[in-house]
Amino acid sequence: MSVPVILASQSKARRDVLFHAGIRPTIRVSHVDEDAVVAHAAQQRGIPVDELTCQERVPILARAKAAAVYRDYMAITVTAATATGEEVISRPLEDGFGTVHRVVPLQEVFEQQQGMTDAQVGPIIIGCDSMFELDGVAYGKPHTVEHARERLRLMSGRTGTLWTGHCVIDAATGRMVSRASAAQVTFCNYTEEDIERYIATGEPLEVAGSFTLDGFGGAFIDQIVGDPSGIIGLSLPLTRQLVEELDITWTDLWNIDRAEQQGAKKTSPADPKAPQDNVNQPGDGFIDCACGKQHWGLNGASGVLLARRDPETGNVTDVLMQHRALWSAEGGTWGIPGGATADGENTLEGALRESQEEANIHPEDIMVVGTYLEDHGPWGYTTVFAFEKPGHTVQARANDDESLEIAWVPIDKVGQLPLLKAMKTDWPSFEQRLQQLSHAIQ
Repeated sequence: MSVPVILASQSKARRDVLFHAGIRPTIRVSHVDEDAVVAHAAQQRGIPVDELTCQERVPILARAKAAAVYRDYMAITVTAATATGEEVISRPLEDGFGTVHRVVPLQEVFEQQQGMTDAQVGPIIIGCDSMFELDGVAYGKPHTVEHARERLRLMSGRTGTLWTGHCVIDAATGRMVSRASAAQVTFCNYTEEDIERYIATGEPLEVAGSFTLDGFGGAFIDQIVGDPSGIIGLSLPLTRQLVEELDITWTDLWNIDRAEQQGAKKTSPADPKAPQDNVNQPGDGFIDCACGKQHWGLNGASGVLLARRDPETGNVTDVLMQHRALWSAEGGTWGIPGGATADGENTLEGALRESQEEANIHPEDIMVVGTYLEDHGPWGYTTVFAFEKPGHTVQARANDDESLEIAWVPIDKVGQLPLLKAMKTDWPSFEQRLQQLSHAIQ
């Protein structure tokens, strides 16, 4: 098993750099307020923000992004480690749907699964941030056509520096290393038509410095002195050096082979109906099941069934439900937030990660009290039963395009929704178990 890699960025360019280097990372978005991070760093040094150079800013932001994802990861490990209750296992292909094959203490289940929490090395978390410097002035993403036009005119025929900050954290030990890469970039003499047609592509509006090397803008770059992959957003040489400083061998991060890299084989095909910009992560893909159907998740899948309790009576009042995107399997139905288990995760870690990504369920706000595994042999789906912790409130929302909406639904109304087929079958027993688990909480 390779050492898992988590990329603290949704940048396709950075994903592609890693992919072409033999690594398919799990993507975790940091949601860092970059302006606030830079302002705080300047305040700590007792200087104005404008006095922070690009060389200083980009490692600060890279560390903030990697650290935010690391904190989320650690919150998952704590919630997983403190999970209580039992896993009810059903093997419908052997015993029939709705039957209970056996019941196992939950911590015993996860001791056998050996997820990321138990790893001696990794996962490796990589954070990056890029900024372009010209005449000592820092330029980030222009965002608007007017700013992009102004910057491209300024850059025409000139040379600037693309700085990219890098931070690598070994989550198993908490060790962190960071540095910045730099590359000198010389641009051609843009014509006004070049500028207008380049802006019309939309590309320069949302990239640092208003240009790319690996896109429409690459043809306008006349010379590069330094590391080209750093210009794309992730310097492979520097990242390798940082990984090795953590006493980890770079080749231990490889998790795809050359045939898959070149498209000759696909071990984890994406859902063909998904939006084109959806991320294909380790563990994504369909598996042929003995039941005659294809199921999502090469390592199985899992989700969180989160309930809200009346603090006085102990009764369950509401359940958090996901209205599934129309492009997804059984689109338009209701289910629970979840998805494929990533390489190296156990099912509980995967459920907690997916529910945070999709529905903003932060693991530190919930307590896990049991699970239900529908075991098909080569594939299984684990439903994780959880409640809000006393004094905590989950501020749920749809975080990505996999949901039409995320909503708290009164428990007596759940059965009236157009439910995902599997959820419709299981809901009566799930409702009963939720009430039992709620009243068992001290």
